[in-house]
Amino acid sequence: MRINRQMLSSSYRLWTMANKNIKEQVVNGIRDKVLTLDTMNQSVKNMEYAVLGPILLRAMELEKELQQGVKKPFTEIIRANIGDAHAMGQKPITFMCQVLALCQYPDLLNSPAFPEDAKKRAKRILQACEGHSTGSYSASTGIQMIREDVAGYIEHRDGGIASDPENIFLSTGATSAIMAVLNLLVSGKGKNRTGVMIPIPQYPLYSASLAQFDAVQINYYLDEEHHWALDVAELQEALDQAKTHCQPRVLCVINPGNPTGQVLSHENIEAVIRFACEEHLFLMADEVYQENIYAEGSQFHSFKKVLMEMGPPYAQQLELASFHSCSKGYMGKCGFRGGYTEVVNMDPAVKQQMLKLLSVWVCPPVPGQIVMDIVMNPPQPGEPSYEQFQQEKKGVLGDLAEKAWLTEKILNKQPGIHCNPVQGAMFSFPRIELPPKALQRAKELGQAADMFFCIKLLEETGICVVPGSGFGQKDGTYHFRMTILPSLEKLEILLEKMSQFYAKFTQEYS
Repeated sequence: MRINRQMLSSSYRLWTMANKNIKEQVVNGIRDKVLTLDTMNQSVKNMEYAVLGPILLRAMELEKELQQGVKKPFTEIIRANIGDAHAMGQKPITFMCQVLALCQYPDLLNSPAFPEDAKKRAKRILQACEGHSTGSYSASTGIQMIREDVAGYIEHRDGGIASDPENIFLSTGATSAIMAVLNLLVSGKGKNRTGVMIPIPQYPLYSASLAQFDAVQINYYLDEEHHWALDVAELQEALDQAKTHCQPRVLCVINPGNPTGQVLSHENIEAVIRFACEEHLFLMADEVYQENIYAEGSQFHSFKKVLMEMGPPYAQQLELASFHSCSKGYMGKCGFRGGYTEVVNMDPAVKQQMLKLLSVWVCPPVPGQIVMDIVMNPPQPGEPSYEQFQQEKKGVLGDLAEKAWLTEKILNKQPGIHCNPVQGAMFSFPRIELPPKALQRAKELGQAADMFFCIKLLEETGICVVPGSGFGQKDGTYHFRMTILPSLEKLEILLEKMSQFYAKFTQEYS
């Protein structure tokens, strides 16, 4: 075989150049990383998620130090930063645990320890699973029977207004559904980039997702002086300003509010729907706290129900996606990652694209779908588990209502702290006045002022809350978000310690 010397020479030169480049990338025997902070996806780098941010990392460090015997001014870390009900001691609902156990280990169906309605429910679910096993994949949109149960729940909740299972997509918590819908909506470059209107304060999933998708975040501010009300005039002002630099296409609403705990009235929802329809916006309604209503006179109204009651042109034109989850409510099954979205008036061709997107993720967790099915179709009157289920559900929600009232009462006793009524959801978002010396010290440390306060609170009391700057707030105001989930006894101690710390902190920096 004859070798072409010219080709060999050319190949040698290319090899030499490549080898030289490799050598140039090697410093002290260590080659440069392919993936660095400079070469990674900058949209991911720009994401922030305050709920699980630096405060929590420090709390975890302090927990380890306590375990190692390091002396602290406290004996435990109280994680009031996140709405994880079971982690905070809320007891699981018995019927849910029974059905899950039976589905996961069907041999238990022969055990007399389980009520007959739990067995009947488990058998029904297993029949709907591929291979009659929860270890199998489901359809990308979720198990058809469970989607039908979700539709039945929505119809019952909304007073008989029809719901089509084909418009329902089960999901990995509400989070994956929200991100999927945003993924479909975001497009364009420059002034044509999609603008998404989100409430301020907001749940950081929205700002993080918009950063990831490189969309434009359009802030509209809730009215703190009027119990975090949603003012349509504020929506209009935010929209008009945004039109100069992006293409507003989406309006996100969280009801009941997170982190603010307000519950929208029927009239308010009507006004929001009119605004979205007239401005040709896609409406996303985050309704994961719909079971969590505490304040007298407050009531949950779904955006779907109000939309349909308004009739034409709104009911036929407005595109809506609403979201629910098994992580909150009375269930608190965060770790099972169950949720759904219902879409209304979505273009059929776009629904096919959504199905394609969900297919890439294969399917939502089947145990999460099972929990969602129990929420949608709980024990009925006359069934063996009905009384206990209702008692446990009312007990959880009653405790939360009492804790919502207690939080407002104790925090508002302390001068310098203002806490709006917690009408719903699982959080309070108190405003705190910070003295000038504290603001100056925070600036010297390169920290947001409320971050400085929350870190000091953690270091001195063991209480872990999230600074308001992680959720957004009006300039010159300072807040923190805390969950109301700890037990009544622990919550009262937490709130008193927090008030005492605030008094000490303001005196120290006055």
